[in-house]
Amino acid sequence: MGEDRMSLGPLELTDGRWGVGDATRSDTHWVEFRPDGLYQHGPDSEGYLVPWSRVMDGIRITWGKHSWSTNSRGMYTFKGRVATRGGGWLHMTLRHPYEDHQLRFDQHTRSYRAVDALRLESLLRLLVTEGKLPLLGDVERVRRAAAYLADGKNRWITGRSLRQAAAEALAAAGPDGP
Repeated sequence: MGEDRMSLGPLELTDGRWGVGDATRSDTHWVEFRPDGLYQHGPDSEGYLVPWSRVMDGIRITWGKHSWSTNSRGMYTFKGRVATRGGGWLHMTLRHPYEDHQLRFDQHTRSYRAVDALRLESLLRLLVTEGKLPLLGDVERVRRAAAYLADGKNRWITGRSLRQAAAEALAAAGPDGP
């Protein structure tokens, strides 16, 4: 992909903004990573912001048209692609007040490699665990981390290898300082 378009599963850089879901069509839901939080976009909606400080528990990705019917982590093809086309959800627990919350995204027309979606989820979980979720608002750091994860090999896909890849991608993205 070109400099202005880069992706890692449902995460894509479009017009200088990182987002999960297809931001190129006006009739879709997608979640933008902003310096101040996660911004839910939707058709015929002004959208809303979930500040980084409210996200308290890991972010997980599920696939399907409805958030309540996504008990499983997803269905994948034998070729290692996400099988469903109905869209997806970012699930998280928010604080003040405490609530389970979901942000919806519509899938791109391209298919996603399952390993890319799993690596993205591992990176999101690591950032929440380490209290570094606001780093997602830094376009260049996300670019470096996504590039590192997208270049990863498809050897063993275990929880441990995914966590290790996420930690290495975070280190490759650069130091925490301003």
